[in-house]
Amino acid sequence: MSSLNLDDFTDLIERPDGGVRRDAEARRERLSVPPGALGRLDELGEWLAAAQAAVPVRPIEHPRVVLFAGDHGVAGLDVSARPAGTAGRLVRDVLDGGSPVAVLARRLGVPVRVVDMALDGDPAGLPEEVTRHRVRRGSGRIDVEDALTLEEAEAAVRAGMAVADEEADSGTDLVVLGDLSVGGTTAAAVLVAALCGTDASVVTGRGGRAIDDLAWMRKCAAVRDALRRARPVLGDQLRLLATVGGADLAAITGFLLQSAVRKMPVILDGVVSAACALVGQRVAFRAPDWWLAGHASGEPAQAKALDRMALEPLLDHGVTVGEGTGALLALPLVQAAAALSAELPEHPAPTALTKTPQTPEAVEEPETAEAPDAGNPSGAA
Repeated sequence: MSSLNLDDFTDLIERPDGGVRRDAEARRERLSVPPGALGRLDELGEWLAAAQAAVPVRPIEHPRVVLFAGDHGVAGLDVSARPAGTAGRLVRDVLDGGSPVAVLARRLGVPVRVVDMALDGDPAGLPEEVTRHRVRRGSGRIDVEDALTLEEAEAAVRAGMAVADEEADSGTDLVVLGDLSVGGTTAAAVLVAALCGTDASVVTGRGGRAIDDLAWMRKCAAVRDALRRARPVLGDQLRLLATVGGADLAAITGFLLQSAVRKMPVILDGVVSAACALVGQRVAFRAPDWWLAGHASGEPAQAKALDRMALEPLLDHGVTVGEGTGALLALPLVQAAAALSAELPEHPAPTALTKTPQTPEAVEEPETAEAPDAGNPSGAA
């Protein structure tokens, strides 16, 4: 029996400050640029004000990219364009600075943190700060077996919570959240299908590297079989993550929930983080108010999850590479919204016009006009 009660998050998570948001909206009305002229940047600025409980908004000065890594046993069914068990290569590319997210983070000056939860490889080849939260080596093949034991699922959720606390305590003021996984989109599709009550074909996409039709059919079958195993445990979100999730997905869910507790905003990346957010919404309905959808990844499960949470992607550039890349591209937009909200000048206060009173002598009687001719209503000659 697990000692972790996810229902506690319902009471721990509060919504961003509605009163502060109204103050931010009122201030926006006074800015020199007309309301609505900045489009979604206005909305983002007001959201940030509520999340920070501050008007004007403080600049985003200490963002951080956090990537949870893991291999999934279901990848052994050839449902991914990457070979099973190769998520470690993705991690190494990020650490070596050669992946898209690493290049962008370096350009933007944003530090990147990688957390190994269930890579299928020897942890000795990676830095200790990457591997210290690892729960197990790989996750189970969810179409025929549980991804994790219940104890491992709890450990993974607690690890995600611990990472969120570490980031909040270190001064991180916004997190760009992503994953480094092989087979993770399959597990994510199962979670979304289970929580939204849809069929496998509705949520199954082609992954970060588009798979061919045969691989997509195999992926659909895997999602279908895993979905049968997920439905009986829908009422218990921790057991759901153990049954058809994985250590990285469980950790992301814990991270999202604890970030909301700590009032630390998060930009979601692709389908994996969206699926975990959907689990988090099922646990605590206020939690999505602390999250932004960075971009549309093209995965149908992501679109389904975001629609269920009423989150609209900030960008739609066709970026499918995953690994936090799309969400990181949205970060400058959020920073721009904060800067505009805080630094645009307000309209000067209106000055009352003073009228010079007239003396009775200065007032002239108006001339009395003659009545127009009855046959000429316009009064013209």
